[in-house]
Amino acid sequence: MTTLPLEANTRHVLAIDIGGTKLAAGIVTATGQLLDSARIPTQVEQGPDRIIERVLHLSRMLLGRSRAHIERVGVGCGGPLDTKRGLIQNPPNLPGWIDYPLVQNLHDGLGLPVALENDANAAALAEYHFGAGRGTQHMVYLTISTGIGGGLILDGKLYRGKHGNAGELGHLQVRYDGPSCNCGGCGCLEGYASGTNIARRAREAAADHPESLLARLTPSLSDITAQTVLTALEANDPVATALWDETLDMLAAGVASVVHAFDTERVVIGGGITNFGDRLFVPLRDRVARRSMPSLAEGVEICPAAFAENVGILGAAAVALREPLEVSL
Repeated sequence: MTTLPLEANTRHVLAIDIGGTKLAAGIVTATGQLLDSARIPTQVEQGPDRIIERVLHLSRMLLGRSRAHIERVGVGCGGPLDTKRGLIQNPPNLPGWIDYPLVQNLHDGLGLPVALENDANAAALAEYHFGAGRGTQHMVYLTISTGIGGGLILDGKLYRGKHGNAGELGHLQVRYDGPSCNCGGCGCLEGYASGTNIARRAREAAADHPESLLARLTPSLSDITAQTVLTALEANDPVATALWDETLDMLAAGVASVVHAFDTERVVIGGGITNFGDRLFVPLRDRVARRSMPSLAEGVEICPAAFAENVGILGAAAVALREPLEVSL
């Protein structure tokens, strides 16, 4: 729990982050100050109705101890979603949530206007309004962790696309002959550069090179993670170095495609991949510049996201604070 004093003369919202492993909520000001927060396990096996009861309990607890006047509720949740109708449409991390009327149920339980957004889009809004994207009108947010997601801020507005699913940057195809992806395509960026797939490729490389440090850092190959790759990389292990070099090439191809497609000012990268620090950002900037048209690459910043632990809550707050409130009841 975090508790901070109220900001004078500012708006306050209730922000709710619904994930497959945790439920988090917070009271947030219009400037992105997190005044109070709490989180509990999701317990997905309980099903949507029971989980929403627990979300409502968490929310009422925060509202009950807040001295702020709460205007709105913002919710971030993994997709697919129908944000216009406020429905959750069977996300893989929330089994059983099939066309679930989340916005209606939260509105009925809290008596406040509710706005819903995909969690990656919400995170993009958080970075744009409060974090590493401030001061831009054109920003692309890329989150690289278990998978790869993204959000697009174009002309100062969140861009959703025809079906509300724009920003699936993990499914940019960086190799036409690459492995099949569950999206239906092949050679997707996510298949090479997500934390999950960096670890998968590292296990394959370690199996081929049992003499390598990468292979010897864990009790068994199945224990290798992206963090194992970083440890081996820092020790100059050649197998990890070659793996990371290929990963950087794939990431650079994806980010250069983003630069060409959106003529963006800034690419903000979040997620666990940022643990690689300068080993990620320094070579990535160089490779993207070499792969991009000079007229588009000039002045593009590639930088780490400002938020990590609380990005879900701050993203949900940014959803609620948008003008006008796009989804409400």
